[in-house]
Amino acid sequence: MGMQLSELYRYPVKSLAGHELVHAWVDRFGLKDDRRWIVVDRDGSFLTQRELPKMALISTQITGAGLTLQAPGMPSMIIERPPLDTRQMGVRIWHDNCQAQMCEGRVHIWLSDFLGQACQLVYMADTSVRQVDQRYAATEDCTAFADGFPLLLISQASLDDLNGRLDQPMPMIRFRPNLVVTGCEPYEEDSWRLIRIGELTLRVVKPCSRCKITTVDPNTGETGKEPLKTLAGYRRRGKQVYFGQNLLHDDIGELSVGMPVEVLQRHE
Repeated sequence: MGMQLSELYRYPVKSLAGHELVHAWVDRFGLKDDRRWIVVDRDGSFLTQRELPKMALISTQITGAGLTLQAPGMPSMIIERPPLDTRQMGVRIWHDNCQAQMCEGRVHIWLSDFLGQACQLVYMADTSVRQVDQRYAATEDCTAFADGFPLLLISQASLDDLNGRLDQPMPMIRFRPNLVVTGCEPYEEDSWRLIRIGELTLRVVKPCSRCKITTVDPNTGETGKEPLKTLAGYRRRGKQVYFGQNLLHDDIGELSVGMPVEVLQRHE
């Protein structure tokens, strides 16, 4: 049996908990509803588990109207997608500045109470444009509030190899991929340049540099040294540690677990 798409993950709010899918629609931002919301401070700068590891404990669920958030000791928070005429604010994410729509005030209070810091939730409208780094992308390539690229892929074999080096194995969700592939060799994805999953063609454009979010236990919100300590021993290049590959997509369409994965081009 050849390579297959074995798992799909979506993270509706950047740096909050994600969830596994069986099917996913790919729109111009990536997986539909993936990282369309983001938590920001009063000045509009984005917040992540790097500063607030408790963000890992907030679960997310997409509903027909919007989003449901749940966290330990908190009532469920149901919010709707903001209408297009909702007030906007400027958001800073890494080197990018973009406009985002304000969500309902009560969710700001809910998040601030749980995280212990004043913060707000904002949404990227369908009409928004955040270009992908033009060193790796075409002019029309865009993403929502992902770090820099709309899709992240990791092979199961790569995780298995890493877990064989760790005292305590880690689940795939620790690395927050969108796509997981089985049936290849460990780190074989490093050599891919162009792949096809089902009817979608995907460009493999840049290795994913990993940060301390990978050291946050998604079940407890506690931090440690692994897996970065072990990865640094064999996956370091310069000052960065790499695990997984960032992807760009050429079209919209559907992805489903079990779809065949075909490598169309490899790096020389």
